[in-house]
Amino acid sequence: MNRLLARWTLDTPLVVSIIALSLFGIAMIYSAGQVHVPNPVTAEAWIRQSLWFGLALVSFSIISRVPLRWIEWAAIPSYVVSLVLLALTLVIGEGRGTATGVRSWIDLGIISFQPAEIAKLATILALAMMLSQRTSALTSLRDLVPPAALVALPLGLVMLQPDLGTAMAFVGILFAMLYWAATPVWLLLLVASPVVGLFLSYDTGVWSIYILAVIAFLVLFRYKLFLFESVMVVLANFATATISTPLWNSLAAYQRNRILVFLDPEVDARGAGYQVIQSKVAVGSGGFGGKGFTLGSQKRLDFLPEQHTDFIFSVVGEELGFVGTALAILAFAYVLTRLVRMAEGVGESQPFAGLVLLGIFGAWLVHVFVNIGMTVGVVPITGIPLPFVSYGGTFLFMSWVAVAVAVRVAHEPS
Repeated sequence: MNRLLARWTLDTPLVVSIIALSLFGIAMIYSAGQVHVPNPVTAEAWIRQSLWFGLALVSFSIISRVPLRWIEWAAIPSYVVSLVLLALTLVIGEGRGTATGVRSWIDLGIISFQPAEIAKLATILALAMMLSQRTSALTSLRDLVPPAALVALPLGLVMLQPDLGTAMAFVGILFAMLYWAATPVWLLLLVASPVVGLFLSYDTGVWSIYILAVIAFLVLFRYKLFLFESVMVVLANFATATISTPLWNSLAAYQRNRILVFLDPEVDARGAGYQVIQSKVAVGSGGFGGKGFTLGSQKRLDFLPEQHTDFIFSVVGEELGFVGTALAILAFAYVLTRLVRMAEGVGESQPFAGLVLLGIFGAWLVHVFVNIGMTVGVVPITGIPLPFVSYGGTFLFMSWVAVAVAVRVAHEPS
């Protein structure tokens, strides 16, 4: 134990920044509970968040001390366990809050948790092991099949819950880590092209121009791809365009409404569009300096939906204004930039460490972008929390576990 304590090295800028974000989150969760008609659940949420924060710091102090080889050893077992837990959610899982139809929680009586939060970090570790053990570069679509399949398993199980917001984090993990593994950008664009084509297929003319651009792109890079791979890319784009209408019809009514109100919130101002309208009103009414801590009127009248979880940034905007939101965004930008700098610091000689850091970067980037984006109406509402700020015990705890892993791999190269 003494030997482990002697080797404990903190990344002070990263840890201090995230402690500040966590304390800021507790303060905003407290404010979110200050409404005209008190609700015990939201009024006491900051206390529960504080307890989880304390537990998270304890876990951080332990995990950030363990040898790197233990983390490497745990990568595959933790991935397998996370898949089992995700599969269990489809059988015994339950919903919470407004997402009662999303079976993402497992309740053990004494404690309840979200297996998807465990699965994100486990997937990062497993994918880092896979990519770091490669002896050749990822230069073809065939090379991307194993890492894509590894991420597709937990992503698919999360989609079956169904939890679109969390699933998006797995996509961010995959692309960030593939990029850090020196996968050519043009190859990543080809992998993403069927998904882009799916969203553009709403208009035949737009999609036709897009598919011609994809074909031209393939011709331009024909010397880097097998003919079979080029054909598969084109077929995949045609396939996503073909299934777009059946896929739309298969969505639940509330899922279709969320997409429609993203395009025009006024089409259902009293229903699905209510959330984004109230959120934009709250953020906009904050002005430059905000209405003051705990004094937000939209929040106090309980107009903001899920104001202590998914829409916590709306509370920040209303009460702290442009100044508060800008400082929060800058804090997240600093944390994300710090992760990249740490990855650069371990060098090419330690690929596992760099890949883990970029995987954490990819997951948090998706969370920050989507959560803040949905509060101001630039992305559809998906129900995804803001790291260290939104209320959520499992999410806060696993985010701090990720911080501990990041510190460990960055400061104890194997």
